[in-house]
Order: sequence, then C-alpha cells, then structure tokens
Amino acid sequence: MLEDEAGAAELRRLGARSLPVVSRGDRFVFAQVIRDVVEFLGLDEDTAPQLSAAELAARYGLVLETAVRLTRQMPDERLEDQLPNRPRSWRVLLHHVFQIPAVYLDFEDGHGPYTVENLLATPPDDMLTVAGIADFGEIVRERFKTWSERCAGQDFGNVVQAYFGPTSRHELFERTVWHSTQHVRQVASLLERAGIAPDRPLTPDMIRGLPLTEKIWDEV
Repeated sequence: MLEDEAGAAELRRLGARSLPVVSRGDRFVFAQVIRDVVEFLGLDEDTAPQLSAAELAARYGLVLETAVRLTRQMPDERLEDQLPNRPRSWRVLLHHVFQIPAVYLDFEDGHGPYTVENLLATPPDDMLTVAGIADFGEIVRERFKTWSERCAGQDFGNVVQAYFGPTSRHELFERTVWHSTQHVRQVASLLERAGIAPDRPLTPDMIRGLPLTEKIWDEV
C-alpha cells in the first residue's frame, strides 16, 4: 500500500519511482507489462495479448461507454471520499479512468512521451463535478472512436518506448484497455458503496481475455 511506510521505504531503497513493481532482493521490475514480470520470475507462461488489436478496440469502446454512464451516476457529494486502502479520492479515480486513454492517444498521435507523470495527472482545478468529469470522458471516448477507425488494420507489432521500458504497440494498447477496465470495475463498486445500483456495469464477457484477476481492490 502507498501509505505503508515500510513499503515506501523499500521502494526508495530499490530506486523504484512508480507502482506496481515486483522485487527479489535488490532487483526489481516494473509490473506494467505481464511479459516482463514472467521473465523476471523465470516462469514458463505465454504472456502475449489474447485479444487482437481490433478486438481490443471494440472492447475499449464498450468499456469507455460504460465508464461515462457509471460516472454520471456518482453523487457530487461523494467525490472527495477516499478509496478503500489507498490515498486517492473518488474524483481523482473517475478522472484517471479517462486520463489513461487520453495519454495513450496523445502518445499515438505524437503529442508527447508515454510518462507516468501524465498518467497520474490530477483533474484540473475547475473539474469539480461529476458532470464535468463525464463530459471529459465523453470527449475522450469520441476521440478514441475516431482513432480506432483510423488505425483499423494497422500493424501493432512494432516496439514503442513507454516509461517502464520498450514494449510492443500491441502490449501497450492491451495495457491501456485493461488498466481502464479495472478502474471501471472499481467505479461500479463505489456506486454500490454509495447505495446506487450501477447502470449496466461491465459483464464477465467484457473482461474476458484481459489479464485481470477477480480482485477489484488492493488488499490491506
């Protein structure tokens, strides 16, 4: 956990600047790409994306549509509540869901590097309401739709440079999709905590094929 002083001290000792990481002794690897973790641990597992780029694009369209819909259900008065087991507000999480594809699209369009600082950027000071965050999400969703139509049929096998090291374009796209998907699952959980039934949350079929566990929240 980020608020765990011992854990934070260990990250500083290793020299790791972001989470998640997997460590052994004085060695560590950023756990951003499953392939890197498997190689680091010496496991014999096939970590190639199960879904094609076209399948990922179709899936992400549904995920982002769900994200906008669920965001609009969130009460404004809960936005400054803190997430379970993590020092992050509901407002920051909701914005982060859409910041993930925004950063990916900026990278794809050549507008800047794929950095952890951009991914973790907090919502603008004037984005204080659920409506404002959902409107931002709708803009990103439409932008993704345009990008996916333009990139249909392209080769995603080339290597690109992310903040955690070189990876294939296909793997970075998959990571973008599952990253948002996991957080959309969390948004549905937050709605339930607020006593609100999520309107058409993600189904098992919308998660199948992505490298996600059944866990929705970090353990204590």
